[in-house]
This record gives sequence, C-alpha cells and structure tokens, in this order.
Amino acid sequence: MDDFYRIGDKIVSMEKLTRSLTRMMSLRSEGVSQQEVADRCGVDRSFISRLEGLGAVRRGASIAVVGFPLQNKDEILSLLGDLGVDFSLIMTNEERWRFVREKSGLELLNQLMELVAKIRTYDVVILIGSRQRINWSAALLDKEALGISLGESPLTEDKYVDPEHLRKLILSAQED
Repeated sequence: MDDFYRIGDKIVSMEKLTRSLTRMMSLRSEGVSQQEVADRCGVDRSFISRLEGLGAVRRGASIAVVGFPLQNKDEILSLLGDLGVDFSLIMTNEERWRFVREKSGLELLNQLMELVAKIRTYDVVILIGSRQRINWSAALLDKEALGISLGESPLTEDKYVDPEHLRKLILSAQED
C-alpha cells in the first residue's frame, strides 16, 4: 500500500519518490553524469549531487577482503560489515576444505577464475592467509595487495586475526 503525505494542497506519494530516486541512483551507478540524470529526470544537477551526499555511506576505494583459515570468522565478518567492505570471502579451515572437496576439478577451476575476475575489479584487496598464498594471489590479481600473514604454508588449523589490526588496515585503505 502506498504511503501518502499531505503537504499543503499537495499529496505526495512515497512510492513515486522511491521509484524516482531509484531511477536516478541507478543511472548514476551506470556512469551517467549528474547533469544528464538531472536532464532526464527534470531536476537540477545540484539536487542529484545533494542526494548522493545525503545517501553516502563512505567515500574512497572499493575494498575486497579474502582470508582463510580464520578462527574468529564471525568477528571478522561483523567488522567488515561495520566498515562497509564491498566484498568478503572469509572461511574457516573446515569451510575451505569443503569448498575444494565438494566440486569437480572443472567446477573448482571455473569458480576460482570467477572469483579472481571479480576480486580484480576492486581498488584495494586485502589478503589474509599464509605468506605463500598471499604472494600467489597478488600475482594472479596482477595488482598490489595488502596482506596479513598467518604463517607459513601449509596452514592446517584456524588462526586468530587481530580485528584492530585489520580495522586500521581497512581504514587506511579507505582514505587513499
């Protein structure tokens, strides 16, 4: 059901406002300029700018965090959510082995390639794992990646990640 508000002699529809705002933000996220969106939607360019400022959650680089095997997975996922990290793939040792074992070779290869392609699109990638895996992953991503080493390969048990260290790393990456 539509929510209506009487403002003076006008009746304002929240559903109509939501549709209009969704259209404007969709166009902007597709790369359409503020001026072009304003022209298409019949508003001033400054209105589009103010909407973006009003709705901004954070500014800065897009960030992906990939890590395993983590002992404090839930705590880390909560932190990543609080900081507005764009993408995360965090697993315990058991989960990473299940990820590998439950797929055929072709399925595993295809899924890994999809993950690499997706992660390459982020401005900053933070890798948490063995030193060797961090180096290999950074090479596959073909970009500088920030790493938190959990030790030497092979890691056979879950490792604790200091949430405050990760928080500082993410916040510094967001400022760049």
